[in-house]
Amino acid sequence: MAGFVIVGAGECGARAAFALRDMGFGGTITLIGSETHLPYERPPLSKEALVAGAGPKFVAEAERYAQARIDLLLGRTVREIDRAGRRVLLGDGTAVPYDKLLLATGARPRALPGTAHGGRIAALRSHDDAARIREHLVEGSHIAILGGGFIGLELAASARKLGAAVTLLEGLPRVLTRGVPAEIAEIVASRHRAEGVDILCGAKVANVEDLPGEVRITLEDGRVVPASLLVVGIGAVPNTELAEAAGLAVENGIAVDGLLRTSDPDIFAAGDCTSYPLALYGDRRIRLESWRNAQEQGQLAAANMLGGTEAHAAVPWFWSDQYDMTLQIAGLADGAVTTVRREVGEGAFILFHLDAGGRLIAASGIGPGNAVARDIRLAEMLIAARIHPDPAELAAPQTKLKKLLAA
Repeated sequence: MAGFVIVGAGECGARAAFALRDMGFGGTITLIGSETHLPYERPPLSKEALVAGAGPKFVAEAERYAQARIDLLLGRTVREIDRAGRRVLLGDGTAVPYDKLLLATGARPRALPGTAHGGRIAALRSHDDAARIREHLVEGSHIAILGGGFIGLELAASARKLGAAVTLLEGLPRVLTRGVPAEIAEIVASRHRAEGVDILCGAKVANVEDLPGEVRITLEDGRVVPASLLVVGIGAVPNTELAEAAGLAVENGIAVDGLLRTSDPDIFAAGDCTSYPLALYGDRRIRLESWRNAQEQGQLAAANMLGGTEAHAAVPWFWSDQYDMTLQIAGLADGAVTTVRREVGEGAFILFHLDAGGRLIAASGIGPGNAVARDIRLAEMLIAARIHPDPAELAAPQTKLKKLLAA
């Protein structure tokens, strides 16, 4: 008897498996993952797993999978999708048949050209990666981080909490160039510098030497940065090899339609490995590496594998915790022509981004703790409603965003 097969036992794949059961699917569900750990959440890897040495934060304990009759095949790899035979072939030759297949293969860290992850060069994607990096985060050690995005900066904050010296190398003129306004990025950078992080922007790497006692990073301007460990955080590459080999369409990720179907109607894809059209932004095809997107798409893929017809319409959302600051972003701001600033107290503020027609397309906020969380959530709702707010009302702290939503 065939059933549903999910390749990729991360957040997205696990959520999809449980959603299938919650929606009444009674057939077999096989969840296949290459790691030996139960499916776990990745956001804690750059925070609790490093600072406290916490174990994986599992999506669910083993008992729940058993109760839901989800067959877990962990520590196993899929080497081929046999579309004609409607089955996946594992590395050991085992064939697993499917009626519907979900690819939730995620993404992997982008490697620095000319280097490999190993020795004193690392990347952060898995719990095992976090455990290995944590061994170096001790008083007196010196960690070099290549990449000033969310992962690199969160890792820098965790390293400083543990007393390690940190040099952060960013090849572009500022940190957080991808989707974060310069005004907010400067606040983040200033806080890191105040905490003792040495941030070098415009730093182009010429050579990396992985030596027995240290790693030496030589920059194009001749500067040399010696470190106990180099962590490379220069983006992620979607895992599309299985899909490509099976002849599925790939476009900056496994290409799916709004229902998360691939070019084969019996194969769906979701999470970090996919690119999809988002109607809210003119059907622009995007790929998101986001915890919440993985959850949302896992749920939606499950519904549509069961015959649903709901298109993915969620507003993109990102967040990052660094020290006592939280940064949250809703929407995509790269089409904005006007930005409106709103003070929300406690030193926190939100930037609202409007397009040429005055429609709210994104909001970016930063502040201590959860200072911006409520307003960013309301901004998400305003963005989804395609509202054209009065900029003066957005800027005025006394204007309730709920009022704008009701209007």
